[in-house]
Amino acid sequence: MSFPIVRNRRLRRTAGLRSLVRETVLSANDFIYPLFVTYGVNVKEEIPSMPGVYHYSMDRLEEEIRDVVASGVQSVLMFGVPEHKDAVGTSAYDANGIMQQAIRAIKGWAPELVVIADTCLCGFTDHGHCGVVHVDEHSCEATVDNDASLELLVRTAISQAEAGADIIAPSNMMDGFVHAIRGGLDEAGYSDIPILSYSVKYASAFYGPFRDAAHSAPQFGDRKTYQMDPANVREALREAESDVAEGADMLMVKPALAYLDVVRLLKENYDLPVVAYNVSAEYSMVKAAAANGWINEKAIVLETLTGMKRAGADIIITYHAKDAARWLKGEA
Repeated sequence: MSFPIVRNRRLRRTAGLRSLVRETVLSANDFIYPLFVTYGVNVKEEIPSMPGVYHYSMDRLEEEIRDVVASGVQSVLMFGVPEHKDAVGTSAYDANGIMQQAIRAIKGWAPELVVIADTCLCGFTDHGHCGVVHVDEHSCEATVDNDASLELLVRTAISQAEAGADIIAPSNMMDGFVHAIRGGLDEAGYSDIPILSYSVKYASAFYGPFRDAAHSAPQFGDRKTYQMDPANVREALREAESDVAEGADMLMVKPALAYLDVVRLLKENYDLPVVAYNVSAEYSMVKAAAANGWINEKAIVLETLTGMKRAGADIIITYHAKDAARWLKGEA
């Protein structure tokens, strides 16, 4: 009688053996932590739909930055919640805007921390769209003016670089946005600032809590004309290919969980770092289930983030970053 040779079971026998042959390793170096900064004094306001995530005023931001550094996370993604909004998002490219103030302050408090600036207009416009809105005088139909939007996005990126941002992360999904921003940065003397492009950004239902956080919900219509159809995957390759040709340094897939096949696709087709954005609803669903005692939060989070890494993500943007970094260090 012959018996099958069982090898894998032997290698799973103890924790030490499992660690020795582990294929995917997660570390704090993989994480980017999103932060929301706003105007006001003594503001540390929890976002109702995102437990554990807060709006910080400038005078409360330093304590959070110190905690990020202490956790072992080495990079933050900044979002600004402005005092003033208008049709063209003036506050987004104001040299003294809330984002620019925060970037300068963080680089002073923690020079070693990598500061990434989200580059978009949606949180700064009174209509909540990612660009300049044009209303047809005959049909009264409102559309986003792609080319006019690019001019303002370039101004925004340059102002963020001037403030000290280490990476520019355009999230607007306008046609040609990487090319325009790369050209603008180079011309302004910031040719060494990399671009983390939101290359593959789907028009997803997973963004709801973030819109509460960034106060960026569209006031009319939706963003389906410039964000991707969740049903499409080949289109993701075309979007990424365009960004690579235009000068992107990193490629993002957003959201992450429902699009791990897209993460893998980009990893297999391009040699640039691939970033997965573990978005707000993905975070909030875990927090809600954990609060009800339905899941083990730590185990679920680490398994989920490992899955993103295994799928091909080199970097993960996640609201779990501080907790995950501490759990990986063995802290409770």
